[in-house]
Amino acid sequence: MSFHLLPYDLLLNIASYLEYFDVHVLQLTCKSLYYSFTTRPVYRKLATDLLRRCRPLPLKGFQRLGDLSTNRLIYSVNKAHQYEHAWLVRAPRPIGSITATVEPATDSITHNNYLDRETLEGSTAIRSSPKPSWYKVVRAPPGEEVDWLSPITSSYTLCATKSGKVVCWDVQTDTCLAEWNPGERWELWKCRVEFEDKTVYFTMAKVLHGSNSYDDSRIMEFSLMQLQFYENALGKKTACPTFSHVTSFKTVGVVMNIFLLDPSARLLSAFVWVSSSNTIGLYVLLDWEKDEYVFVDTGIECVMSSNWSCILFQQNIVIHCEDSDAAFQHFYPFALLEKHSRKLKTKKATPTLSGRLIPAESIVKRFQFPVPRLRRLAHTNAVSPNPITVIDSQTGAIVTVTTSIAAAPHTSATPSNTNSTIPMAIVNPNPYPFPPWYPESAHFVRQWWPTLPNVPRISCTVVLLASHDPVTHKTKFVLAQHYFRVPMRGANWVGFVERGKAWVTATAKGKTRELDPSTDRDSSVSSEADSMIDDDAMRLWYVSTPFEVVCLEDPSLEEDEADVDGVQERPRPLVAVDFGHAVWIEYYDPKEGTRDHHRQQRSQSREEDSDVEATPGSVDEERLGMDDEVDTPTDEFMPPEHKRLRFVTFPPFTDDGRIKDIHGGWGGAEVRTLEIPDELDLHSIETINIDQSQGAIILSMREGKIFILCYE
Repeated sequence: MSFHLLPYDLLLNIASYLEYFDVHVLQLTCKSLYYSFTTRPVYRKLATDLLRRCRPLPLKGFQRLGDLSTNRLIYSVNKAHQYEHAWLVRAPRPIGSITATVEPATDSITHNNYLDRETLEGSTAIRSSPKPSWYKVVRAPPGEEVDWLSPITSSYTLCATKSGKVVCWDVQTDTCLAEWNPGERWELWKCRVEFEDKTVYFTMAKVLHGSNSYDDSRIMEFSLMQLQFYENALGKKTACPTFSHVTSFKTVGVVMNIFLLDPSARLLSAFVWVSSSNTIGLYVLLDWEKDEYVFVDTGIECVMSSNWSCILFQQNIVIHCEDSDAAFQHFYPFALLEKHSRKLKTKKATPTLSGRLIPAESIVKRFQFPVPRLRRLAHTNAVSPNPITVIDSQTGAIVTVTTSIAAAPHTSATPSNTNSTIPMAIVNPNPYPFPPWYPESAHFVRQWWPTLPNVPRISCTVVLLASHDPVTHKTKFVLAQHYFRVPMRGANWVGFVERGKAWVTATAKGKTRELDPSTDRDSSVSSEADSMIDDDAMRLWYVSTPFEVVCLEDPSLEEDEADVDGVQERPRPLVAVDFGHAVWIEYYDPKEGTRDHHRQQRSQSREEDSDVEATPGSVDEERLGMDDEVDTPTDEFMPPEHKRLRFVTFPPFTDDGRIKDIHGGWGGAEVRTLEIPDELDLHSIETINIDQSQGAIILSMREGKIFILCYE
């Protein structure tokens, strides 16, 4: 029997083992196979593969996957695959009319959901040109300075102004749909989109007492708001969105962050710095409709070089902490927190710290750093026990190594002119250790898009690392990225007092602590495949060529509100991240591009001349990485006269949960320069955002314009 004559059930079973490009090839063979493999079950499987790789579909508005017609599902899967494949091998390109596709079911030409045009009477949308373009310009709230901006699907933007307003803007009609005006200065702290409910939750904050103090006497008030949208299954709005107040609460101490863990369960948490003990305080509202709260001192040391996030895992609140070398997860079951719940005496009362409550469980796992690919050593003198520094040819980082060579039985020493390979022992495998590298900003990204029940939950961390030169007063930056799961499988149980002091192995404590994510109970055996997958998730990827990101200093407050005695706010870097992607604005020297090109050619020629591949225990005899061009301060930093928009895609998860690196070397990620419109002035940018599902970069300007750049 010919392949195309097989029963459809058998063909569907075959399709379950195929990837996107395999299915596409079969569709091109004959008409029969085209129709057999262009069905909803096949493309639902392909959509699941995309979601398992943490790649969202380009849906319109608050559409859910179940709302899509078969044609729309096929279109969305094809578009998402185009984004993923293209961005891994080349720079995103502006959408052009040549590549415009015909929208299924409507037969209308569309480039991007952001570029859909909907004309209403009285609309004054800013058009850059009468012809369709690859970008759109919409207005910011008139007469207001944008303090925070984020896209809410491809149809809306939500922005907070410096006067305290929160405004919902229609991208298609360039009109204001809803506005919340408290009449006083509030700051937006956290925003979470719930696609199933077509709702956005956000928290506003203001300081009631101790605005000039950063200690346990500070009192803050938070207002939790809700923005409800009204759309049909096609993603078109049926009414204007509405703001409503959900709840208010107060905190004592310096609040580090707010986390909207599960709005449907009315659950939120906050990290509070307990200054008297320099530890993390955990504030929890297990049900924000009740006048009850939990406020405990976790006893976890607040290390300023660490990055913190709070995650909901089944019936546990998890404190996720990342140091420069490892990640920690501290588990607080609901049952344990409920025992320390307190009731507010009055609505205006402030919470009090109930005492110390250590985590019920803590696990730790080291990061997997790239193995340095060191060049071989030339004309090395006698081995010295003193450590030396070399340059990692893969990441460009400076690595400290020590020589460790054993003399041959018939010799007493190594000749000074030997060209033999000398094994090197890596002292610190972290190419960017603390100090001197410190986290300037950290971004924890969850899977925010509509997904399916059988898709595993993966989180992503992108950290902007900085190193300040006290001599030149210049700061250089690199980006580090990795994925992680809760809980981290194969992680070791760590005693409470050992965090940051010693690694506690399972044998040291006489027991193994590995959590099963399906049962939240200890597992005595962890499968080898799962352990390998989680090791992949803990691998760090770098944008390792140092750059100088543009940082903005927010204008100071009025003199009567100035923070005289407090800590000055740090400049805000113009960096935005999405799951596995990052975009930023950096300074650069136009002449540097030619110099880097020649330097790369010389580096490639040196590697091609070497017959022996470098190993973790050897260095290159021809070069020790002592390239005087690399370590020159004037060559590291660029003058601030020129700026450019930069973009990077990190390796994605594969369908089985492993990391897929297409560049042939672990550790690095290639940076691309994005094309921008002539009318866009990067010197006027105030905020930057990225929406990978639509291939869009959103930039707001001081002049009251918002540029939405659409790439393919």
